Amino acid sequence: MEGVSTTEEEVSPLLQSTRRMSTSSNISPRKNSEAMRRRTTSLHGGNGEFMIADESESVHGIGTPSYESSHSSSHMDPPFIESGRPKVTKVQPGNLRLLSSRFESLDYDICENQLHIDEERTKGYQFIYRKDLIRWVIILLIGVITALIACSIDIAIEEMSSIKYSTLKNLTDKCVVDDCLSLPFLAWVAWNVIPVLIGALLVAYIEPVAAGSGIPQVKCYLNGVKMPRIVRIKTLIVKAVGVTCSVIGGLAVGKEGPMIHSGAVVAAGISQGKTTSFGRDFKIFNYFREDHEKRDFVSAGAAAGVAAAFGAPVGGVLFSLEEGASFWNQSLTWRIFFGSMVSTFTLNVVLSAYHGRPGELTYSGLLNFGKFDNTSYDFIEIPVFLAMGAVGGLLGALFNFLNYKLTVFRLRNLYRSWAKVLEAVVVAGCTAGIGFGMILFLEDCKPLGEDPTRYPLQLFCGDGQYSAIGAIWFQTPESSVRSLFHDPPGSHKLSSVLIFFAFYFFLSCWTYGLAVSSGLFIPSLLTGAAWGRVVGTGMEYYFPDQVS
Repeated sequence: MEGVSTTEEEVSPLLQSTRRMSTSSNISPRKNSEAMRRRTTSLHGGNGEFMIADESESVHGIGTPSYESSHSSSHMDPPFIESGRPKVTKVQPGNLRLLSSRFESLDYDICENQLHIDEERTKGYQFIYRKDLIRWVIILLIGVITALIACSIDIAIEEMSSIKYSTLKNLTDKCVVDDCLSLPFLAWVAWNVIPVLIGALLVAYIEPVAAGSGIPQVKCYLNGVKMPRIVRIKTLIVKAVGVTCSVIGGLAVGKEGPMIHSGAVVAAGISQGKTTSFGRDFKIFNYFREDHEKRDFVSAGAAAGVAAAFGAPVGGVLFSLEEGASFWNQSLTWRIFFGSMVSTFTLNVVLSAYHGRPGELTYSGLLNFGKFDNTSYDFIEIPVFLAMGAVGGLLGALFNFLNYKLTVFRLRNLYRSWAKVLEAVVVAGCTAGIGFGMILFLEDCKPLGEDPTRYPLQLFCGDGQYSAIGAIWFQTPESSVRSLFHDPPGSHKLSSVLIFFAFYFFLSCWTYGLAVSSGLFIPSLLTGAAWGRVVGTGMEYYFPDQVS
């Protein structure tokens, strides 16, 4: 037996056994059916292992379902039947061979019976035309609102980060002279801990589904799994405020991933014409209140989020088509592309005006790597690129392995809300400690003017010099990626970048999975950029005559 489906021959012995149990124990059929309804059978193919989730019990006393499992001794009988009764065994959280009964499926099948056809015929062609036109209007609104949310998050992060790092720089420069370096360290910890504490409290106590990037949940929704509260307005608010606090708090996170979830929530809310969180029904778009219609709009919202985050309208369409939805039609492609274009254009206009370049349209997405010079590559460099890619793949596998073990540990031990908040605060404090320690103990001084950093930190460097490793830490992760891309050769010591790469890799692994709204794109890019800078600096050191 493969997959998770059960055949009639497999289910019938369970029903017969249930009837025998009901008759022998003098339990009324109604009570027995209620008991069986609470106990949902979940099957997992492979090696004859099956899990049965029982929602009537709990693990750790927090409402997590307990689980029953048994192994098949006969190919003909269901593996969860043993002498007419299931074999009960508790399964710890973090088990991958499990299907939970808490999640239901969405009805994505379009009703095409005779009654539906007659109803559509009576409404006439004008209704169908107006309905299709309103679809395009809703897509337009989705693109505009998603872009405005992205702009709000980006501007808030820019303004708060500017205040944070300018304050820390001035305090550090002052305390180098007055011998009070403990003050800027404590100030850095406070600037990290307080925003992260706010974001973690929002996620842990108000809307837990807003944790992380939300991309896995959106993909589940687009593939037919009804995730509770995944597209509610309260989730959007917690997601937007939470990711702003996470980035300001200096965590190894990005703001791009949550934009996909935010776009999905915007699409679901506008297309349904109501909000469940606030209990308001605007009595519009009633004919779109179907699972398959809502799914199509959520696909457009996710694509608009990708377009706003990366300035890639085509990438947004491809994300929804290839990575997101399993249900698609040709007309949906053009609507989603239109929404992605609107999202990119709106964000470009607003951010260009914010950065003092109105009308230039130079900020197509939240992630902007800057302008690259035309660079030529030699054939002999290809093996080096291959080796870099191979090492990067191994590091990615290590990241997945470590983060999986950490996630299982969190599920089994850090399941209470206060523990989740405490872990996020600890990670924020450790991030500040690691950054301050690297700046303090790594001597990596460079002349001013070679690095376009906004907050050059002198610390123990000589006059006219700044700390190159401090320039990486005293800015947002997106700016750090841009610096590693565009800093001229010789801007960083090999040992400094190597240590930063190692620490940031493990910080990213530790941070991903916290009870905060966060994305993983930027930490991955920053880690990869540091790894590339390590290789480039090493090649420059060992082959100085080949540097142009």
